[in-house]
Amino acid sequence: MISELNQRSREIFRQIVETYVQTGEPVGSRTLSRRLTSNLSPATIRNVMADLEELGLLMAPHTSAGRVPTDAGLRLFVNGLLEVGDLTEKERADIEVRCSASGRSLPEVLEEATNLLSGLSSCAGLVLAPKTDRPLKHIEFINLAPARVLVVLVTEDGLVENRVVEVAEGLPPAVLQMASNYLNARVVGRTLAEARAFIQREIEEQKSQLDALTAKVVETGLATWAGARGSQGYLIVRGQARLLEDVTALSDLERIRNLFEALETREQMMRMLDATGKADGVQIFIGAENNLFSHAGCSMIVSPYANTKDQIVGAIGVIGPTRINYARIIPMVDYTAKVIGRLMG
Repeated sequence: MISELNQRSREIFRQIVETYVQTGEPVGSRTLSRRLTSNLSPATIRNVMADLEELGLLMAPHTSAGRVPTDAGLRLFVNGLLEVGDLTEKERADIEVRCSASGRSLPEVLEEATNLLSGLSSCAGLVLAPKTDRPLKHIEFINLAPARVLVVLVTEDGLVENRVVEVAEGLPPAVLQMASNYLNARVVGRTLAEARAFIQREIEEQKSQLDALTAKVVETGLATWAGARGSQGYLIVRGQARLLEDVTALSDLERIRNLFEALETREQMMRMLDATGKADGVQIFIGAENNLFSHAGCSMIVSPYANTKDQIVGAIGVIGPTRINYARIIPMVDYTAKVIGRLMG
Protein backbone atom coordinates (compact mmCIF):
# COMPACT_ATOMS: atom_id res chain seq x y z
CA MET A 1 0.00 0.00 0.00
CA ILE A 2 2.93 2.36 0.62
CA SER A 3 3.43 2.72 -3.14
CA GLU A 4 -0.14 4.02 -3.45
CA LEU A 5 0.63 7.04 -1.25
CA ASN A 6 2.10 10.17 -2.81
CA GLN A 7 5.01 11.96 -1.16
CA ARG A 8 2.78 14.42 0.71
CA SER A 9 0.59 11.65 2.15
CA ARG A 10 3.65 9.66 3.18
CA GLU A 11 5.16 12.62 5.00
CA ILE A 12 1.94 13.49 6.83
CA PHE A 13 1.41 9.85 7.77
CA ARG A 14 5.01 9.50 9.00
CA GLN A 15 4.70 12.62 11.13
CA ILE A 16 1.45 11.39 12.67
CA VAL A 17 2.98 8.05 13.64
CA GLU A 18 6.20 9.55 15.00
CA THR A 19 4.29 12.16 17.01
CA TYR A 20 1.92 9.53 18.37
CA VAL A 21 4.85 7.30 19.39
CA GLN A 22 6.37 10.23 21.28
CA THR A 23 3.24 11.52 23.01
CA GLY A 24 0.61 8.79 22.96
CA GLU A 25 -1.96 11.46 22.10
CA PRO A 26 -4.12 11.93 18.96
CA VAL A 27 -2.41 14.18 16.44
CA GLY A 28 -4.33 17.11 14.92
CA SER A 29 -3.81 19.18 11.78
CA ARG A 30 -2.49 22.22 13.68
CA THR A 31 0.22 20.11 15.33
CA LEU A 32 1.16 18.67 11.97
CA SER A 33 1.33 22.06 10.26
CA ARG A 34 4.00 23.08 12.78
CA ARG A 35 6.03 19.89 12.31
CA LEU A 36 5.93 19.64 8.52
CA THR A 37 8.69 21.24 6.50
CA SER A 38 6.30 22.01 3.62
CA ASN A 39 3.84 24.89 3.91
CA LEU A 40 0.52 23.10 3.95
CA SER A 41 -2.63 24.61 5.37
CA PRO A 42 -4.50 22.81 8.17
CA ALA A 43 -7.39 22.29 5.73
CA THR A 44 -5.14 20.51 3.23
CA ILE A 45 -3.68 18.38 6.02
CA ARG A 46 -7.17 17.45 7.22
CA ASN A 47 -8.10 16.31 3.71
CA VAL A 48 -5.03 14.06 3.56
CA MET A 49 -5.80 12.71 7.04
CA ALA A 50 -9.34 11.87 5.90
CA ASP A 51 -7.93 9.98 2.91
CA LEU A 52 -5.55 8.03 5.19
CA GLU A 53 -8.47 7.21 7.46
CA GLU A 54 -10.46 5.85 4.52
CA LEU A 55 -7.50 3.59 3.71
CA GLY A 56 -7.67 2.17 7.24
CA LEU A 57 -4.33 3.64 8.29
CA LEU A 58 -5.67 6.21 10.79
CA MET A 59 -8.57 6.41 13.20
CA ALA A 60 -10.15 9.02 15.44
CA PRO A 61 -10.35 7.67 19.01
CA HIS A 62 -12.55 10.59 20.07
CA THR A 63 -14.79 13.13 18.38
CA SER A 64 -11.89 15.57 18.18
CA ALA A 65 -10.00 16.14 14.97
CA GLY A 66 -6.94 14.26 16.22
CA ARG A 67 -5.96 10.93 14.65
CA VAL A 68 -3.90 7.95 15.76
CA PRO A 69 -2.49 5.15 13.59
CA THR A 70 -4.37 1.86 13.44
CA ASP A 71 -2.60 -1.48 13.81
CA ALA A 72 -2.56 -1.68 10.02
CA GLY A 73 -1.10 1.82 9.87
CA LEU A 74 1.66 0.93 12.32
CA ARG A 75 2.45 -2.17 10.28
CA LEU A 76 2.71 -0.07 7.11
CA PHE A 77 4.94 2.40 8.92
CA VAL A 78 7.24 -0.32 10.28
CA ASN A 79 7.50 -2.12 6.95
CA GLY A 80 7.78 0.87 4.63
CA LEU A 81 8.71 4.12 6.36
CA LEU A 82 10.57 3.28 9.57
CA GLU A 83 14.21 4.33 9.68
CA VAL A 84 15.75 1.87 12.11
CA GLY A 85 18.45 3.43 14.25
CA ASP A 86 21.68 1.85 15.40
CA LEU A 87 23.18 1.32 18.83
CA THR A 88 26.09 3.40 20.01
CA GLU A 89 29.37 1.73 20.91
CA LYS A 90 28.59 2.41 24.58
CA GLU A 91 25.18 0.75 24.31
CA ARG A 92 26.73 -2.27 22.66
CA ALA A 93 29.42 -2.47 25.35
CA ASP A 94 26.81 -2.17 28.11
CA ILE A 95 24.81 -5.06 26.64
CA GLU A 96 27.98 -7.16 26.36
CA VAL A 97 28.90 -6.52 30.00
CA ARG A 98 25.39 -7.03 31.40
CA CYS A 99 25.02 -10.30 29.49
CA SER A 100 28.43 -11.63 30.46
CA ALA A 101 28.31 -15.28 31.51
CA SER A 102 31.32 -15.01 33.80
CA GLY A 103 30.56 -16.89 37.01
CA ARG A 104 26.83 -17.11 36.28
CA SER A 105 24.49 -19.88 35.22
CA LEU A 106 22.51 -19.69 31.99
CA PRO A 107 19.21 -18.81 33.74
CA GLU A 108 20.97 -15.97 35.58
CA VAL A 109 22.38 -14.59 32.31
CA LEU A 110 19.00 -14.80 30.60
CA GLU A 111 17.24 -13.09 33.52
CA GLU A 112 19.81 -10.29 33.41
CA ALA A 113 19.31 -9.90 29.64
CA THR A 114 15.54 -9.75 30.16
CA ASN A 115 15.89 -7.11 32.90
CA LEU A 116 18.28 -5.18 30.66
CA LEU A 117 15.86 -5.01 27.73
CA SER A 118 13.03 -4.06 30.05
CA GLY A 119 15.03 -1.17 31.49
CA LEU A 120 16.30 0.12 28.14
CA SER A 121 12.91 -0.06 26.44
CA SER A 122 10.60 0.81 29.38
CA CYS A 123 8.61 -2.27 28.38
CA ALA A 124 8.29 -5.78 29.74
CA GLY A 125 11.21 -7.98 28.74
CA LEU A 126 10.81 -11.66 28.00
CA VAL A 127 12.95 -14.59 26.98
CA LEU A 128 12.18 -18.13 25.96
CA ALA A 129 15.07 -20.11 27.42
CA PRO A 130 16.13 -23.33 25.75
CA LYS A 131 15.18 -26.70 27.11
CA THR A 132 18.11 -28.59 28.56
CA ASP A 133 18.80 -31.15 25.85
CA ARG A 134 22.59 -30.95 25.77
CA PRO A 135 24.62 -33.97 26.85
CA LEU A 136 25.42 -33.82 30.54
CA LYS A 137 28.87 -33.80 32.11
CA HIS A 138 28.18 -33.57 35.83
CA ILE A 139 25.35 -33.43 38.34
CA GLU A 140 25.59 -32.80 42.06
CA PHE A 141 23.33 -32.46 45.10
CA ILE A 142 24.34 -29.85 47.69
CA ASN A 143 22.62 -29.53 51.07
CA LEU A 144 21.23 -26.02 51.71
CA ALA A 145 18.85 -26.42 54.64
CA PRO A 146 17.14 -29.21 56.59
CA ALA A 147 14.67 -29.85 53.77
CA ARG A 148 16.19 -28.07 50.76
CA VAL A 149 18.84 -29.27 48.32
CA LEU A 150 20.56 -27.47 45.44
CA VAL A 151 20.85 -29.54 42.26
CA VAL A 152 23.77 -28.40 40.08
CA LEU A 153 23.71 -29.49 36.45
CA VAL A 154 26.71 -29.05 34.13
CA THR A 155 26.48 -29.77 30.40
CA GLU A 156 29.32 -30.94 28.17
CA ASP A 157 29.60 -27.46 26.64
CA GLY A 158 30.09 -25.85 30.05
CA LEU A 159 26.65 -24.45 30.84
CA VAL A 160 25.82 -24.53 34.54
CA GLU A 161 22.23 -24.50 35.80
CA ASN A 162 20.99 -24.67 39.39
CA ARG A 163 17.64 -25.57 40.92
CA VAL A 164 16.48 -25.94 44.52
CA VAL A 165 14.37 -29.01 45.35
CA GLU A 166 12.45 -30.02 48.46
CA VAL A 167 13.52 -33.25 50.19
CA ALA A 168 12.80 -35.07 53.43
CA GLU A 169 13.93 -33.09 56.44
CA GLY A 170 17.12 -34.27 58.13
CA LEU A 171 18.45 -36.06 55.07
CA PRO A 172 21.94 -37.50 55.88
CA PRO A 173 24.82 -35.99 53.84
CA ALA A 174 25.84 -39.50 52.83
CA VAL A 175 22.58 -39.89 50.92
CA LEU A 176 23.27 -36.79 48.84
CA GLN A 177 26.79 -37.97 48.09
CA MET A 178 25.51 -41.40 47.09
CA ALA A 179 22.88 -39.82 44.82
CA SER A 180 25.53 -37.62 43.17
CA ASN A 181 27.90 -40.55 42.63
CA TYR A 182 25.13 -42.73 41.25
CA LEU A 183 24.01 -40.11 38.73
CA ASN A 184 27.49 -39.13 37.59
CA ALA A 185 28.19 -42.76 36.73
CA ARG A 186 25.17 -42.76 34.42
CA VAL A 187 24.41 -39.27 33.05
CA VAL A 188 27.69 -38.44 31.29
CA GLY A 189 27.08 -38.12 27.56
CA ARG A 190 23.30 -38.39 27.92
CA THR A 191 20.76 -35.59 27.71
CA LEU A 192 18.58 -34.96 30.75
CA ALA A 193 15.62 -36.75 29.14
CA GLU A 194 17.79 -39.73 28.18
CA ALA A 195 19.35 -39.89 31.65
CA ARG A 196 15.98 -39.74 33.35
CA ALA A 197 14.51 -42.51 31.17
CA PHE A 198 17.56 -44.74 31.69
CA ILE A 199 17.64 -44.29 35.47
CA GLN A 200 13.89 -44.82 35.85
CA ARG A 201 14.16 -48.12 33.98
CA GLU A 202 17.09 -49.18 36.11
CA ILE A 203 15.31 -48.35 39.35
CA GLU A 204 12.09 -50.05 38.23
CA GLU A 205 14.01 -53.17 37.20
CA GLN A 206 15.87 -53.06 40.55
CA LYS A 207 19.24 -53.12 38.85
CA SER A 208 20.51 -50.20 40.92
CA GLN A 209 22.12 -50.60 44.29
CA LEU A 210 20.29 -47.59 45.76
CA ASP A 211 18.34 -47.72 48.97
CA ALA A 212 14.80 -46.32 48.92
CA LEU A 213 15.79 -42.92 50.38
CA THR A 214 18.59 -42.30 47.86
CA ALA A 215 16.39 -43.47 44.98
CA LYS A 216 13.77 -40.95 46.07
CA VAL A 217 16.35 -38.12 46.02
CA VAL A 218 17.52 -39.14 42.54
CA GLU A 219 13.98 -39.28 41.16
CA THR A 220 13.02 -35.96 42.78
CA GLY A 221 16.06 -34.19 41.33
CA LEU A 222 15.56 -35.46 37.80
CA ALA A 223 11.78 -34.92 37.86
CA THR A 224 12.20 -31.31 39.04
CA TRP A 225 14.61 -30.55 36.22
CA ALA A 226 12.50 -32.19 33.54
CA GLY A 227 9.31 -30.54 34.78
CA ALA A 228 10.93 -27.10 34.91
CA ARG A 229 12.07 -27.30 31.32
CA GLY A 230 9.20 -28.96 29.51
CA SER A 231 9.22 -29.67 25.81
CA GLN A 232 9.56 -26.07 24.68
CA GLY A 233 11.87 -24.60 27.30
CA TYR A 234 10.72 -22.08 29.88
CA LEU A 235 9.57 -18.48 29.85
CA ILE A 236 11.06 -15.58 31.83
CA VAL A 237 9.10 -12.28 31.95
CA ARG A 238 10.48 -9.24 33.78
CA GLY A 239 9.53 -5.58 34.13
CA GLN A 240 5.75 -5.80 33.83
CA ALA A 241 5.44 -2.88 36.27
CA ARG A 242 7.19 -0.60 33.75
CA LEU A 243 4.09 -0.82 31.57
CA LEU A 244 2.19 1.12 34.24
CA GLU A 245 4.61 4.06 34.24
CA ASP A 246 3.06 5.68 31.16
CA VAL A 247 -0.62 5.12 31.89
CA THR A 248 -2.55 8.35 31.21
CA ALA A 249 -6.18 7.19 31.04
CA LEU A 250 -8.54 4.50 32.28
CA SER A 251 -8.54 2.97 28.81
CA ASP A 252 -4.75 2.62 29.06
CA LEU A 253 -5.11 0.94 32.45
CA GLU A 254 -7.60 -1.54 31.00
CA ARG A 255 -5.22 -2.27 28.13
CA ILE A 256 -2.37 -3.01 30.53
CA ARG A 257 -4.64 -5.21 32.66
CA ASN A 258 -5.48 -7.23 29.55
CA LEU A 259 -1.80 -7.53 28.73
CA PHE A 260 -1.00 -8.78 32.22
CA GLU A 261 -3.64 -11.46 31.73
CA ALA A 262 -2.07 -12.38 28.39
CA LEU A 263 1.37 -12.65 29.96
CA GLU A 264 -0.02 -15.09 32.50
CA THR A 265 -1.13 -17.34 29.63
CA ARG A 266 2.37 -18.72 29.45
CA GLU A 267 1.54 -21.77 27.41
CA GLN A 268 0.23 -19.61 24.55
CA MET A 269 3.16 -17.24 24.90
CA MET A 270 5.67 -20.08 24.70
CA ARG A 271 3.99 -21.50 21.60
CA MET A 272 4.19 -18.11 19.93
CA LEU A 273 7.82 -17.56 20.85
CA ASP A 274 8.65 -21.09 19.81
CA ALA A 275 7.13 -20.33 16.40
CA THR A 276 9.37 -17.26 16.18
CA GLY A 277 12.33 -19.60 15.92
CA LYS A 278 11.09 -20.75 12.52
CA ALA A 279 11.73 -17.25 11.11
CA ASP A 280 14.96 -15.36 10.61
CA GLY A 281 15.85 -12.15 12.43
CA VAL A 282 13.69 -9.74 14.41
CA GLN A 283 9.95 -10.40 14.31
CA ILE A 284 7.40 -7.65 15.04
CA PHE A 285 3.84 -8.42 16.17
CA ILE A 286 1.51 -5.41 16.28
CA GLY A 287 -1.81 -5.35 18.09
CA ALA A 288 -4.56 -7.50 16.64
CA GLU A 289 -2.13 -9.24 14.27
CA ASN A 290 -1.57 -11.63 17.15
CA ASN A 291 -4.48 -13.39 18.82
CA LEU A 292 -2.72 -13.25 22.19
CA PHE A 293 -2.76 -9.43 22.15
CA SER A 294 -5.89 -8.80 20.12
CA HIS A 295 -7.58 -7.01 23.02
CA ALA A 296 -4.48 -5.65 24.72
CA GLY A 297 -3.41 -2.94 22.26
CA CYS A 298 0.20 -4.06 22.51
CA SER A 299 3.13 -4.93 20.31
CA MET A 300 5.95 -7.43 20.69
CA ILE A 301 9.41 -7.18 19.18
CA VAL A 302 11.28 -10.47 19.46
CA SER A 303 14.28 -12.16 17.91
CA PRO A 304 15.35 -15.81 17.99
CA TYR A 305 18.87 -16.58 19.15
CA ALA A 306 21.02 -19.42 17.92
CA ASN A 307 24.08 -21.32 19.13
CA THR A 308 27.37 -21.48 17.23
CA LYS A 309 25.95 -24.30 15.11
CA ASP A 310 23.22 -21.93 13.88
CA GLN A 311 20.56 -23.94 15.70
CA ILE A 312 17.70 -21.78 17.03
CA VAL A 313 17.52 -22.47 20.78
CA GLY A 314 15.36 -19.63 22.14
CA ALA A 315 13.94 -16.15 21.66
CA ILE A 316 14.25 -12.81 23.44
CA GLY A 317 12.36 -9.53 23.13
CA VAL A 318 10.04 -6.97 24.67
CA ILE A 319 6.29 -6.34 24.95
CA GLY A 320 4.81 -2.88 25.27
CA PRO A 321 2.10 -0.57 23.98
CA THR A 322 1.67 -0.36 20.22
CA ARG A 323 3.34 3.06 20.29
CA ILE A 324 6.70 1.69 21.47
CA ASN A 325 9.81 3.22 19.95
CA TYR A 326 10.30 0.70 17.15
CA ALA A 327 13.33 2.46 15.67
CA ARG A 328 15.27 2.20 18.94
CA ILE A 329 14.03 -1.15 20.25
CA ILE A 330 14.46 -3.24 17.07
CA PRO A 331 18.29 -2.92 16.97
CA MET A 332 18.42 -3.34 20.75
CA VAL A 333 16.59 -6.66 20.63
CA ASP A 334 18.57 -7.79 17.59
CA TYR A 335 21.96 -7.11 19.18
CA THR A 336 21.02 -8.66 22.53
CA ALA A 337 19.88 -11.82 20.75
CA LYS A 338 23.23 -12.02 18.95
CA VAL A 339 25.14 -11.58 22.22
CA ILE A 340 23.09 -14.30 23.92
CA GLY A 341 23.65 -16.55 20.91
CA ARG A 342 27.42 -16.21 21.24
CA LEU A 343 27.19 -17.26 24.88
CA MET A 344 25.25 -20.39 24.02
CA GLY A 345 28.27 -22.14 22.58
